[in-house]
Amino acid sequence: MSAKNLLLKQYGEVTVITINRPDALNALNPETLKELDETFSEIEANPATKVIMITGAGDKAFVAGGDISVMQPLNPLQARTVARQAQHLFNRIEHSTKIVLAAINGYALGGGCELALACDIRLAADSAKLGQPEINLGIIPGWAGTQRLPRLIGKGKAKELMLTGNMISALQAEKLGLVNKVVPDDKLFDTTLEMAQKIAAKPQVAVRLIKQAVDNGMEMPVDKAIDYEAELFALCFATEDQKEGMAAFLEKREPNWKDC
Repeated sequence: MSAKNLLLKQYGEVTVITINRPDALNALNPETLKELDETFSEIEANPATKVIMITGAGDKAFVAGGDISVMQPLNPLQARTVARQAQHLFNRIEHSTKIVLAAINGYALGGGCELALACDIRLAADSAKLGQPEINLGIIPGWAGTQRLPRLIGKGKAKELMLTGNMISALQAEKLGLVNKVVPDDKLFDTTLEMAQKIAAKPQVAVRLIKQAVDNGMEMPVDKAIDYEAELFALCFATEDQKEGMAAFLEKREPNWKDC
């Protein structure tokens, strides 16, 4: 597809999506949200892509938030429509059959932080700043930040960030568990891509089942989640990859994954 606000590049089995509105600090407007949604539809249907990586153009921002110039004049019905558009997209990212990594370069604020929260793994540059500062605009996070952030870092810290509107550093975000790893600015892209390629090289049925077990299990009582894990574990033994992986281990050789 042709996208005005996105850049796409393929690195083997990894597709990199770059949000390309650097003059607006990569802020998300409805057009960009629509392009991201359409792009995910195409990528998810493409078996050549196993892992997706999202980053922002330039060195100032991953995504600085929603586009305030677009949101300022909205009435309540219009605001709900925009919120639901973004929530639909971020739900799609969270529940994608592909693993999605965020390479957070610069500001990830408001909707940008909420986009990162929808990804499976988040790596941040040393200079990155994260936060949910919507309260400073007289609103609340509306793109699922009030739900995903406390699930990731706990209610108390999530409320603190949302109620104060404070930005935090990448290192603070790492301590809170908001990002997985902090790397030097000039190493962020390569480090994230290396991790994405490592995941892409794993047996993809097991990759998908791990994602399902964690994401779906976290929404269940622990006893039900453990039962669910056992069912997914059993499914692995119906795959060629389980046979190949265990045979390769016993034969002391590298496995040849079939992704089935």
